[in-house]
Amino acid sequence: MTRILAIETSTELATAALLTDSDMFIRELSGVQTHSQGILPAIQALLLEAGVRLQDCDAIAFGCGPGAFTGIRTACGIVQGLAYGADLPVVPVVSLLAMAEAAREQVTVSEFVCILDARMNEVYWAQYRLSDAGWQEITAPALTSLEAALAAISLENPQLVLGNGLTLPESVRYASLLCMPHAKQVGVLGRGGFNAGLGLPADQAQPLYLRNKIALTTAEREQVKLQAGKVLS
Repeated sequence: MTRILAIETSTELATAALLTDSDMFIRELSGVQTHSQGILPAIQALLLEAGVRLQDCDAIAFGCGPGAFTGIRTACGIVQGLAYGADLPVVPVVSLLAMAEAAREQVTVSEFVCILDARMNEVYWAQYRLSDAGWQEITAPALTSLEAALAAISLENPQLVLGNGLTLPESVRYASLLCMPHAKQVGVLGRGGFNAGLGLPADQAQPLYLRNKIALTTAEREQVKLQAGKVLS
């Protein structure tokens, strides 16, 4: 049985999920300020509900961003600590791709342009295509203005997948739907990555942060390791 623990904290919605071959357990938190305090208790609750120890999982998948730096740093720190403590591989999942996976469950199209509010009049966006071979990245995650993102889309009638807080110009008539990055899809994609042999060592749980790529400091890593011990005990 494959068990994947997944977390996604790149936006104001923080989520955790535990996927097994037959079940999925989910917890959701709202409010960025609560992510660092709330995600570990949520993970503990998931494991307790499923009757599973962290050490019984096969891998930890996480939304690596792009997104709010505090959120993705929280995810990387917690994942590093948990993975070190339980000796598990990690599987990073681009949060924009998790949005595409969520949209795929709602509409019968194969190409998606996923857009997240990045504040400061900018957005994170990427374009993906789904085929029999899986997801293909058409345009890599980028940070631009919304207008520049819309102008760069290489589809005549794209399916837009929008995060919270985005309003399209009235002139834009593309089909759109709301999908936030969620641990459910991070877990599904992470399971696929793990089965494909894409698991990584714990220290490679790093953020995809397009404004400035900053890893956790040594002090932060030690702190999350201590916090992770509460889940392992």
